Amino acid sequence: MKRALITGITGQDGSYLAELLLEKGYEVHGIVRRVAIEDPEHRLWRILHLKERLHLHAASLESLPSIYRVFQAVKPDECYHLAAQSFVAYSFEDEFSTLNANINGTHHILAALRDCAPGCRFYFAASSEMFGKVAQVPQNELTPFHPRSAYGISKVAGFDLTRNYREAYGVRASSGILYNHESPRRGFEFVTRKITSCAARIKRGLAKEVKLGNLEARRDWGHAREYVRAMWLMLQQDEPEDYVIATGEQHSVREFAEAAFSHVGLDYRDHVVLDPQFLRPADVETLLGDATKAKQKLGWSYQVKFKDLVHEMVEADMRLLAGSR
Repeated sequence: MKRALITGITGQDGSYLAELLLEKGYEVHGIVRRVAIEDPEHRLWRILHLKERLHLHAASLESLPSIYRVFQAVKPDECYHLAAQSFVAYSFEDEFSTLNANINGTHHILAALRDCAPGCRFYFAASSEMFGKVAQVPQNELTPFHPRSAYGISKVAGFDLTRNYREAYGVRASSGILYNHESPRRGFEFVTRKITSCAARIKRGLAKEVKLGNLEARRDWGHAREYVRAMWLMLQQDEPEDYVIATGEQHSVREFAEAAFSHVGLDYRDHVVLDPQFLRPADVETLLGDATKAKQKLGWSYQVKFKDLVHEMVEADMRLLAGSR
């Protein structure tokens, strides 16, 4: 039985990945903060349905000794490093903690893996935010990086660390440059979930408006469940490489809002309020991925339509307001 270790297992991607690996017969371990174990109802809600099948370890990415202890105990065959401070807007508010957590955390994981589980295959969750002020549209694995936030900068550093451990130490390390991926398990602070949850609340008469920033920003949005399958496929290859994972289709925040509100019979223009506080100091205007390499080498292709993704999120938020997940 293969043994996998997931950082960020309590997040959107971590929960879908844990489900996938369990289905494939893996023994699944996850790193969580001790406070999460002490407050499972709130902090482990995405994996509560799996909790009895998982092996959770209390550790902090900021503490190298605690990470070492986990690797020494688990000796994983595969490690998926998904944990990060991933909310881009917050990275403008607190650049220091974002850079510290994301860069040092990745370095700690790589160092522990090299020393304690040298044969372990490693996946790093890179991000399309690394492209930032894009040099070309669409972007592929050869497109230069020009990040526009501390989050994007931290992911470039993590990407370079991962490549360095692959080239310098022979670690079987791959990075997935994932474009925006959403689901009903997305955090409420992200604009997509903010839109779908507010559309549901407004439909239920619990709110009247939703405040948003740049409606013209364009993103390549996919479903997280589809993207974790690509993560797994990367670590099944004979040689570690880096891959862009994207739908190849682009939509604006305005289009996302229109799709969400129309699904519940509302006109987004009656409820969306533009608020300058949600504009970023340096925004990424357009992101569109070219996943040709992933299709050719991994056999991965994207399946879920944009409106189906939006509607699934809205329906989940309607059910949540009705008292059930």
